[in-house]
Amino acid sequence: MDRRSFLSNLTLFSGGLALACSGLARRSETFNRIGELTHLKAPGYGDLAPAAAKNTGETFLALPKGFEYNVIGKVRGMMSDGRPTPAAHDGMWTFKVRNELRIVRNHEVANRSVPIANAGIGSGNHYDEMAGGGTTTLVINPKTRELVRDFVSLSGTLINCAGGPTPWGSWISCEETTLGPTVRTNSLGVKTGGFPKPHGYCFEVSASANNNLLPFPLKAMGRFTHEAIAVDKRSGIVYETEDYTTSGFYRFLPKRNKRLAEGGVLHMLAIKDRPGHDTRTGQKQGAHFDAGWVTIDNPDPAEADIDPIAVFKQGRSKGGATFSRLEGCDIDDKGNVYFISTSGGDNKGGQIWLYQPVKKDEGRLTLLFESPSREILDMPDNICLMPKSKLLFICEDSDYVNQGGTRDNFMRILTPEGRISDFAKNITPKFEATEFAGSTFSKDGRTLFVNLQRVGATFAIWGDWDNFRA
Repeated sequence: MDRRSFLSNLTLFSGGLALACSGLARRSETFNRIGELTHLKAPGYGDLAPAAAKNTGETFLALPKGFEYNVIGKVRGMMSDGRPTPAAHDGMWTFKVRNELRIVRNHEVANRSVPIANAGIGSGNHYDEMAGGGTTTLVINPKTRELVRDFVSLSGTLINCAGGPTPWGSWISCEETTLGPTVRTNSLGVKTGGFPKPHGYCFEVSASANNNLLPFPLKAMGRFTHEAIAVDKRSGIVYETEDYTTSGFYRFLPKRNKRLAEGGVLHMLAIKDRPGHDTRTGQKQGAHFDAGWVTIDNPDPAEADIDPIAVFKQGRSKGGATFSRLEGCDIDDKGNVYFISTSGGDNKGGQIWLYQPVKKDEGRLTLLFESPSREILDMPDNICLMPKSKLLFICEDSDYVNQGGTRDNFMRILTPEGRISDFAKNITPKFEATEFAGSTFSKDGRTLFVNLQRVGATFAIWGDWDNFRA
């Protein structure tokens, strides 16, 4: 059965809960009964084989037969604005700006967690001139899938890990740190912090901008170790994930739709009748919970300068739920939010959650998938839904061998039946353990863009997307 026929028959998936409580539950029962992991694998696009980049001849990826890729936007290459391409490519998204295909791409530059003079990646308009993170914008030829031009679009931020697009044509770039002016000293005497500006905020980057404008921290959206966001185009609600050992799932209700800088109210998810519920272990795949929200009274606490979970503690004290390292996040046209717990689950291999709003302040939380083996799914991170389908593309960040993981990093696909297929593998010589990041499709669904973070490269992948076998 081809992908189109398969998806057209999956009317249950649009409801989300039917998927969670039927197909996924059956798969889980099969695994528990006979322990055969092969029942959780889908053929997908077929076996993977090493492939050279079409435009450079370099070999970075193993892909299914019939798929090709270009490599673009490599680290240290000179950009159109005369600045070198920053390192640590991470979360990104595609936008159509007039007749152009654009990508806004994060750079998770950490500065060794200390201020560095002249670290800003832009030529000016830095938020903090001693911080080396930010975003670059790439303009892509949609036919050749080659780079037309690129430039800095956000400068002076720190550890820009992920983020998410808005329905009004901008990218929200998120800082995964709360370092700031206070100097922290750990048990080994190592000092970090001491920055001129506080960090831990979200920043909005216009996809249509042609240079880096003066950044404005969206403080009402919270100061914590941000990872990703997803915006409901109907309500304007912004969902946020937090990448920490104990983390919360948040939503931000702006005072005015499309005007995030004007402030709003931050909430943290709580499970009804289970105050303080811990989702990190002991969960049953397919289980669902009625959920509500508790208010974060102070989204920008001064103590976040030394305590990364100062916001989380506020939510937990009111009964908010605890997750383990929330990372990737995406939303469908019906407002259903998919989000990742990278190290959640009994073997810490990862969980995939679904939140479905039911009423204004109520929703349903479902555990769609929990990794039964690190060979099946190992430390999922960024995610994206394939346009006009319910295939969820997953980036792995699995270089945690000392924590039971593998050194192999794949892009995987979660099918609507709850099976996993392999789509790509990182085979870059000497960098095999580096993570995939920033998966995103072009709006027509014909090109998948993704990064290899420490390699410092962005890839444009294309092929026969209709040839998927579930």
